[in-house]
Amino acid sequence: MERKVKKVAILGQGLIGSSITRAIFHRNLPLEVVVTDASEQVCKRLLELGLGRAKVVFSNEEAVKDADLVIGCVPVASYASMVKEVAPHLKLGAILSDVGSVKEAVIEQTLPHVPGNVDFVPAHPIAGTEFSGPDAGLPKLFSDRWCIVTPAENSNEEAVTAVCSFWESIGSKVEVMSAEEHDHVLAITSHLPHLSAFSIFHTARKHEESSGTPVAQYSAGTFRDFTRVALSNPHMWRDIIMLNHKALSEAFEQFSRDMKNILAAAEEGDNRRLEELISESRKMRAENINEEDFSRKKAKVTDAFPSEIAKPYSTD
Repeated sequence: MERKVKKVAILGQGLIGSSITRAIFHRNLPLEVVVTDASEQVCKRLLELGLGRAKVVFSNEEAVKDADLVIGCVPVASYASMVKEVAPHLKLGAILSDVGSVKEAVIEQTLPHVPGNVDFVPAHPIAGTEFSGPDAGLPKLFSDRWCIVTPAENSNEEAVTAVCSFWESIGSKVEVMSAEEHDHVLAITSHLPHLSAFSIFHTARKHEESSGTPVAQYSAGTFRDFTRVALSNPHMWRDIIMLNHKALSEAFEQFSRDMKNILAAAEEGDNRRLEELISESRKMRAENINEEDFSRKKAKVTDAFPSEIAKPYSTD
């Protein structure tokens, strides 16, 4: 049996929050939507944007009143304090969810503040761009993209089904997994690539300082594409790296061993082994990421609201 969701409150209207708002109205879902943001300036901008039929309010307390589903689209390090703030104002049987890229630490920090008559069902849509703010949202951001739902230990089955159904209704493919597995998967597919992009600029800067050669200015497409995510929000990624540092460290150690293995083949003059290692990577890339399909999704997802300019697309 599925919990009926009629009213949704979306707390935080940055890229993900405003994309959820846009997606609901783009798909004409029969939901009452209330949105807010910690920034008064953002709330005023939301009124200017006129995101569908969404009601804009200026406090979390007002936003969650009578809401069946409350989605906190706030930095992962702020989620627990947000829940503590709204807990007294949640209706009986409400469902609390989130969109964070880290799950184990957030669940551990949040559960003590979740009222006994409220269900906590964390989720993470794997979609985004390097842009932020209410103007960055896209109504098709979640189309054909994965959303991972990570039920807490005491999550009600009906509530889990309701959260899965919500994400499916705005275009996502949904997978349910444990918080631990989620954090290890994301450490490899998102957090480590971001860490690499952040770090390589420090490597480039140190070389420039020691050699006097302006490395970065000679970057071609590979360097630009690889480091695009370094433009991401520093505060958000500070929190993600801090909260998922254990899984990220494990992923980094394996990555380091694999990179050293490739370099060792080159140092030993083992052309065959070197080609095999590169070929294995090429094969896995080809099997898991279809460029034609990816390009088609990119074209679809950048169909923004009529008044918007489409933003570059990212899978991170």
